[in-house]
Amino acid sequence: MATPQKITPFLWFNDQAEEAANFYVSLFKDSKILSMSRYGDAGPGPKGSVMVAEFQLAGQKFQALNGGPIFKFTEAISLMVHCDSQEEVDMLWSKLTANGGQESQCGWLKDRFGLSWQIVPARFLELMQDKDPKRTQRVMQAMMTMKKFDIARLEAAYNQA
Repeated sequence: MATPQKITPFLWFNDQAEEAANFYVSLFKDSKILSMSRYGDAGPGPKGSVMVAEFQLAGQKFQALNGGPIFKFTEAISLMVHCDSQEEVDMLWSKLTANGGQESQCGWLKDRFGLSWQIVPARFLELMQDKDPKRTQRVMQAMMTMKKFDIARLEAAYNQA
């Protein structure tokens, strides 16, 4: 018997939980819709609309609720995605900012549903672990000028003499 995931992120949407879950699942390998429960006659949502969507992104379970317009996402919480390549950074950045998403600074963005994401290349984290504070400071300064991470620019800053 598999051990259940101890902590599951729970996302509150107005009425877009099903659309968001399907969109997010389309972006990551090892992702799928696990279940959809729907409102019945008692509401409070329209009968037949999704109440809770349970889905998996890259092996991590999430739940999404259509809870109405009471609560909105803020930057106080975000989903961080560790990317293996510039191509992965570029693809996720492009898809998550499409159709009303918004770029921010330092690898942060909001998708069209208002959820904040950090799209971070693994290489950035490796460079920041260097023991030379001058190198890590240069990498940090380069990163502060970016919206979407650019691995080549980070490595150029790291390698400056």
